[in-house]
Amino acid sequence: MSVRREYRGVSQRAKSLLAKPEGVDVDFKREISGIKSRDLVSFANSAQGGAILVGVDEYTSPDGVQRGRIVGCDVDDGARLSLINKSTDCYPIVDIELVIENISRKPFFRLEIAPGNKRPYCTQRGEYAIRADARSRALYPEELLAMFMDREGELFLSRFREAVAQLEQRLGQMDHAFGAGMVHLVTHLDELDSQVRRMLARVDQMTDSAKKRSRNMLQALRDSQDSIAGLEVLLMAQNGNPSGREMMRDFYRRLDQLTDSLDAHEEDKDD
Repeated sequence: MSVRREYRGVSQRAKSLLAKPEGVDVDFKREISGIKSRDLVSFANSAQGGAILVGVDEYTSPDGVQRGRIVGCDVDDGARLSLINKSTDCYPIVDIELVIENISRKPFFRLEIAPGNKRPYCTQRGEYAIRADARSRALYPEELLAMFMDREGELFLSRFREAVAQLEQRLGQMDHAFGAGMVHLVTHLDELDSQVRRMLARVDQMTDSAKKRSRNMLQALRDSQDSIAGLEVLLMAQNGNPSGREMMRDFYRRLDQLTDSLDAHEEDKDD
């Protein structure tokens, strides 16, 4: 929303200021030359700020109260520049809002000065002032110290919040990188686990196959042994040749050795 900077008549804001005496939030100046940097500083250092009406003279009303009477002043570019220079002569620079009132009759300036966010303010001469009642007075040492501490405290908090934000950002980046690395590691571990499982499955298959072959061979030998024993009985019944007995004993001995070897191998597989 745009702010009006010129009024052909008198704005409600100006009327309310004219209706009350000079105080902590309003000051009347007949001419621009009557405004000093100290006046701007005093309003900027105040908690509520205030306004200065330039081209307004003081008078005492019939009820004995001071009021403001519009007398008018120059409102050209030179007058504007003069007021702006007064604000830039302050340290830090005091922000002012210039509004022209009552253009159709007797124009005057309304200077709006907000409470500064860089307090304490001072003049180029190093004067620290504040608005009190209907005048500007010097800041007491404890007031000045409190303002400095408030400003430095706000500055510290601002820097601290910025540092915390940067730290959180860096931690977030580190956490993201660490998380990505852990995901990559877990993926590799899963792949390795799958490879180990496949290898163990193959070993089990090979072992089962070897066991099966051993059992089959051992059973075949035992079957052969039984068949040979039957053949021996038959031969001995038909022919009692001693040399035939020696051959059969040697054959049995070799067959027992082979069977014992297969039994031992089978036990090793089972273990």
